[in-house]
Amino acid sequence: MTDWTPDTLDSGKPRYQAIADAIAGDIRSGRLADGMRLPPQRRLAAVLGIDFTTVSRAYAEAQARGHVESHVGRGTFVKGRVATDRPDPSRSAEADLSMNMPPEPQDPELRRRMQEGLGHVSANLIDLLRYQGATGSKRDRLAASSWLSMRGMVPALECVAVTPGAHSTMAAILSILTRPGDTVLCEAVTYPGIRNVAGRFRLNLIGIEMDADGILPEALEAAIRAHGPKALYLNPTLQNPTTLTMPEARRLEVAAVLRRHALILIEDDAYGFIPTRTPPPIALSAPELTWHIGGLAKCIGAGLRLAFTIAPTPRCAHDLAQAIRALSVMPSPLSMALVTQWIEDGTADGIRRFVRAESAARQALAGEVLSNMRYRGAENAFNIWLDLPEGVGRADVVARMARRQIGLMPSDAFTVLGRPGEQLRVCLGGPATRETLSENLHALANALTPNSFMG
Repeated sequence: MTDWTPDTLDSGKPRYQAIADAIAGDIRSGRLADGMRLPPQRRLAAVLGIDFTTVSRAYAEAQARGHVESHVGRGTFVKGRVATDRPDPSRSAEADLSMNMPPEPQDPELRRRMQEGLGHVSANLIDLLRYQGATGSKRDRLAASSWLSMRGMVPALECVAVTPGAHSTMAAILSILTRPGDTVLCEAVTYPGIRNVAGRFRLNLIGIEMDADGILPEALEAAIRAHGPKALYLNPTLQNPTTLTMPEARRLEVAAVLRRHALILIEDDAYGFIPTRTPPPIALSAPELTWHIGGLAKCIGAGLRLAFTIAPTPRCAHDLAQAIRALSVMPSPLSMALVTQWIEDGTADGIRRFVRAESAARQALAGEVLSNMRYRGAENAFNIWLDLPEGVGRADVVARMARRQIGLMPSDAFTVLGRPGEQLRVCLGGPATRETLSENLHALANALTPNSFMG
């Protein structure tokens, strides 16, 4: 048995978490070796001058993280470092760079905290390999509610659902609201996912005219009267691909139109958690009409395939659960357990803050390299919306940059109303470092020179 005690409990966290952190840290440093027996809980409590229950909770937390294991009558023993394989290069090589991904954390301390969350998952692995509820456990939905509160949302818990990603959630909602041949409205230039889902469900997708603040309320009103739509889809914050954010005044105008016509809104708030200040969701102005989707792909990681969704009513939440069960069975319990742990221990917020700072730095880098180009960007957007110089075609630029580690997508993928213009979405996030991004942006700047196509 070791006489181990933590070096300090002054981390600012609750003491049980500080003790569990100290155990993890001393395993990494080699001070605690695999198989060592930790002091009995009452003895450590006496040495530290704290309650026995605090130490008991600390040991339970360390066990949940996968760092120790307890045996009745024998004590608590160190499990040592959690075994990890070397990174598989093929995983990175298979990343789809055309997707609008957040920058990936590089800070060793943040990555360590992310990996520690896997200890909780591994400690409950067998339970998590079973079928679960279609919209998350109560603990998962409580974590979701806590996360959504950062956007000013305080929904009834029975209206909250953990769902398998924003894309699948949109499909499930549209399966409830529509039938083939129905009409759905969206922005004139919009997220390709809604186009794909609408096409799969054989829906008529009609784009609404936009200005620099988003869709025009009068154009929305006219489209509702002309087409009798079943729903409106909007991505009002850091809109993909234009990066515009609809100001609060315009959101209130849109909500007023929706209420006049009792039209359902699907509000895709994928980027709403990133900026420091963002206008309130439209859902707060028309909660009885709004399906609010707070996806985690952009603020934490796309591979999780999770979203936090608020249904307009408990009955709608029940219908959503039935639709998820039919289309996807359930969100991944492994992903849910990891995200819930990250939210509870603060890691998720750490990732969000990193994404916020790094996306701003990458926007600044794009501004330096492409200073002579016309484009639209925003401080925390993961992309820019680039207007090509006269005489330069979008297909030619995409072809010239095909071997580069940068995601380019032409306007064709986004355009619903009118003809696609000579524009590209240029992605700034994903696995590329700032150095790699700078190199590829310089290559893009060269590719955008009209005379580079001659000869």
